Amino acid sequence: MPRPLILTPENTLPEDGLAGTLIARIWLPGEVAGPVPVLVHDDGVFDLSSLSPTLAGLCELDSLAARVLDARSKRLCSVAELLVNSGSERDMARPSLLAPADLQVIKAAGVTFASSMVERVIEERAGGDPLRAEEIRSQVRSVIGDNLRSIVPGSDNAQRLKELLLEKGLWSQYLEVGIGPDAEVFTKAPVLAALGSGMDIGIHPGSAWNNPEPEVVLVVNSRGQVLGATLGNDVNLRDFEGRSALLLSKAKDNNGSCAIGPFIRLFDAGFGIDDVRNAEVDLRVEGEDGFVLNGRSSMNQISRDPLDIVGQTLNANHQYPDGFLLYLGTLFAPTEDRDQPGNGFTHKLGDHVTIRSRQLGALHNRVQHSSTLAPWTFGLLAFIENLAQRRLI
Repeated sequence: MPRPLILTPENTLPEDGLAGTLIARIWLPGEVAGPVPVLVHDDGVFDLSSLSPTLAGLCELDSLAARVLDARSKRLCSVAELLVNSGSERDMARPSLLAPADLQVIKAAGVTFASSMVERVIEERAGGDPLRAEEIRSQVRSVIGDNLRSIVPGSDNAQRLKELLLEKGLWSQYLEVGIGPDAEVFTKAPVLAALGSGMDIGIHPGSAWNNPEPEVVLVVNSRGQVLGATLGNDVNLRDFEGRSALLLSKAKDNNGSCAIGPFIRLFDAGFGIDDVRNAEVDLRVEGEDGFVLNGRSSMNQISRDPLDIVGQTLNANHQYPDGFLLYLGTLFAPTEDRDQPGNGFTHKLGDHVTIRSRQLGALHNRVQHSSTLAPWTFGLLAFIENLAQRRLI
């Protein structure tokens, strides 16, 4: 049996503890159990459903950070009590964490960092075969390098680089979205499908080359206002996507392949978009075989500004009336060998994945096959019926 995953305030909260304005979503037991938006505060965990029964609805309110602080009337439990029951062994008779998203669409931007862009080119040229990847990695970097930070996507310099790479026969669809004018923005998971901290995430059993992707996730309302941020794991199947970019949906969207949490930190006087731009996101994978992988994604190395990616997601050509969450991509691309030399990194069942950022806390998940996780059954129809049963709509 995999080792239990245990959440505590010490391994979950931001470095400044509960100083920020933190909101979350929990499963609340009762005569009719169901999901509830909450404020996570020094004084405890408070029910916010008097403001809105959904997180998406909360995000449409003006002056949200101030309003949630004023709504501390119905205390549900302490923060420590919530976390201790949000690990891999949950008592459904007590509150537990869910992903901090409900009706929002879950979007993701890809190929937003130079280093991971080079890795995507390598995946494509290796055709999903990790044994060929190291040889191709050397060839590609000898021509294009991996220091593309100074290239502004869509600029004249980017166009000249494109022409050079075409001459060398090294142009790729990944370079097109990496340095071209249009960002890659795709739908990561269906509404209500994301998993929260402490839950098991899933990799497709047919994948032999896959990895976590530690990312900052922006929270955006229907008007395009960025309200705050959280952490995400964009679980990715490198072999599936490497075989064909047309397999992107199968590489990215499987049962349990989208993790978000632990909380949303709202923008307020102590936290804003510049903190996102300068965030350091750390990754640690601890395997039951004793393997340990550490990595870091530095947001100041991103090729596109986060607000530019938001603008390419919501605009005159596409609206999101319930808002959206937006993964911003990652600098981290694991190349460290786990087993055989040249095979690179891939997950094993039971891996404990921790994604941590100083101001956003830590997201913890454990890896299983997507086919063995509990089936996803709580969709929109079930959610609407649940809200009606609790007389919240």
